Parts: sequence; structure tokens; C-alpha cells
Amino acid sequence: MPLPASLRPIIRDPVLLLAGALLVLFGAHAATIAPYVSALAVTLFHLSDGAYSALLIVASGVSVAASVGFGILADQRANRRVIALASGGFLLTGTALMVLAPGPLVFVVAHALILPLSGSLFGQFFALARLAASLHPEAERPAILATLRAAFALPWVVVLPIWAVVFDAGAPLLVLYPVTLIFGGVLLGLVWRFWPKDGATRWPDPPSGLSFAQSLREMAEGRVLVRVLALGTVHGAVTLYLVVVGLVFAAIPGRGAADTALYAGIVAGLEVPFMLALPRVLGRVSQTALIWIGMGLYAVHLAGIPLLAETRWVWGLTLAGAAGGAVVLTQPMAYLQELLAARPGAGASLMALQKLAGDAICAAVFAVGTGLGGYGLAAGLGAGLGLVGAGALWALDRRGAR
Repeated sequence: MPLPASLRPIIRDPVLLLAGALLVLFGAHAATIAPYVSALAVTLFHLSDGAYSALLIVASGVSVAASVGFGILADQRANRRVIALASGGFLLTGTALMVLAPGPLVFVVAHALILPLSGSLFGQFFALARLAASLHPEAERPAILATLRAAFALPWVVVLPIWAVVFDAGAPLLVLYPVTLIFGGVLLGLVWRFWPKDGATRWPDPPSGLSFAQSLREMAEGRVLVRVLALGTVHGAVTLYLVVVGLVFAAIPGRGAADTALYAGIVAGLEVPFMLALPRVLGRVSQTALIWIGMGLYAVHLAGIPLLAETRWVWGLTLAGAAGGAVVLTQPMAYLQELLAARPGAGASLMALQKLAGDAICAAVFAVGTGLGGYGLAAGLGAGLGLVGAGALWALDRRGAR
């Protein structure tokens, strides 16, 4: 059976294959821990909803500072391998702490301060992929990058159903951390062994020549920041989904961690074929219009979870979540990278700024929504803000302001 056209250049290019493997491992790490962090914080370590919101804000600030700083340094010095190794070290350290000494204080330190320092890894992997893809024909590059983004989603298809079975059998939530430690160790080993040596890449990667202040000013241009903020509302909806789904299912008799894993696994599993099909749509619909449509589908999924969680109809929301997620998880990333196309590290840092905006919006919406009306109101507010932000982005580019 012949390989799909979008996979052929990845399989044949060792660096693109490495990027794909790293994204699979990072996706496995995220799929194992992300859906359960809120449940761990609130139900196991007894943090209040307000305290967890504060943790999200601190973690976002640390993550974006690390991502922006590492991204600028990577462009300044073209030492992307060293920075990837440092970021992977933080991932391993934070996870190891939770294995060796699990507790409320260690949880806060690991998830608010140490693990967020590894948040730049996702952007670094895509910066590597984008540089390697530059050696391929321009027409192939969108499909290559969309396929690699699907590689991040692929582990969710496998990992989450496994966790659904494990938790249904009565395993404690803390078993997550030894498993993520293994994923982090293999990831760091691959970076050490196979990441191209700095200064010896097949593609040109000269230092940017910009000072730190100049790089920050370039990222802080009004046309850039307004788009990052608009896309931050979209990212906030994605983050809010990961927060709300575990808490909603945990609060319903007869549901719990197993249903959380199953729901998130179905969404992620359906996202992969949608992502692989996206290259057929790109070019026929404007990117910003596609983001708005995708956010509309995702809003139905997010707002519907608290409303339908007690019924069997909740499983029907997975289709809208997957179709919308395939768009909102890939196209904002590609859009932001093109805003600073000449600076792969800074372009990846814009993804971190989008994440900061999104996490701050998520924390604020979660705090206000749960304070005034519970998880249902929080989900509805997040879905509405995402729609407003995606619509604003479409309006900005439709007027030719880009």
C-alpha cells in the first residue's frame, strides 16, 4: 500500500522524521497528564478553584517567559539543540519530583514553576520542522507541517483509551507520573542523539543579529500583538476544555477519570483524520475564515459538555470537537509562524504568547464562571470569547490590515 503523499517527505527526511517522533512523545506526555491536572489539583491535592486558577496564571507566565527567551536566544545564537536539551531537562526534572515526593507543595512547584519551563519544546520542535521543510518544495510544506501537527495528536488516540481502562480498574491518579517520566526520558535521549548539531545543519540558520530588545520590539508590533490576542481567545477555549472536562465528569455520579479519558481519546482520535484532510481544504477557504468556522464547531463541543454530560448525547459532541479541534490546533500555529517568517525562534515564541493570552483568558473565565454559575457558565463564556476572537481575526485580515 503506497504511503500518503503528505507522509512521504517526512519518512524520507531524517530530521522531519525526528521532529515527528519528538512530537509523538511530547503528545504522549501531554495526553497522559493534561486531562488530569485539574482533577489532581482539586480532588487529590485539595486546591480550591481559585488557587488552581492562580496556579494556571503563574504557570502561563513562566512558560511564556521561557518560550520567548529561549526562542530569541535560538535566533540570536542558532543554538537550537542546546536549548532543546535544556528544555527537555526541565520536563524530566518536574516529572521526577512528582514521582519521588508527590504532595501539594511539590505539585505546585512542579506544575507552576518547573514543568512550564519546558513549554517551549513544542515551538522548538516546530521550528526545527519548519527549517527542515524549507529544503522541500514550497507546495509540500503546508501538508508536511499539518501532518506533523497530527503526529502530536496521534498518541491521544492510543494513550487515553488505555488510561480509561487503567482507571476503570481502580488505579490511582498518581500512576500518571512514572509513565510521563519514561516519555520525557526517551524524548530527551532522542534530542541528545539525533538533533542536528548547531552550526552543522543542512539548511542555512545564521544568527539573527538582533539584540534581545530588538527581538522583543519586533514581536511587540501592534499588528502582531492584536492577532496574538485574538488567537489567544481560541487557545483559551482549548485550554478550558482540558480543565472543564475532567471536573465535569468527576462531579457526576457514575462518571469519572475513565470517562474523561474515553471522551478526550475519542476527540483526539477523530482529530487525526480531520488534520490529515486539511491540506485539501487549504487554499479553497481563507485561513482566517477556516479558523472562525473551526472555532464555531469547537464552541458547540465546549459549551455542550456541561449541558449533556449526564446523558449519552455527550458522546455526539466529540465529532464537533474533533472537526473544530483539527482546525484550531493547526491553523493558528501556521498563521503565527508566518507573521515572523524570517525568525523561526521568534515565530515559535508567538505561539507561547498566544498560549499565555489563552491561559490567562482560561483562568479568568474559569474563576468568573465557577464563581457566578459553575462549570457550565465557564464553558459557555470560553466558547463565546473564542468565537469573538476568531471573528475579529477574520475581520482584521478581510480589511487588509495584515
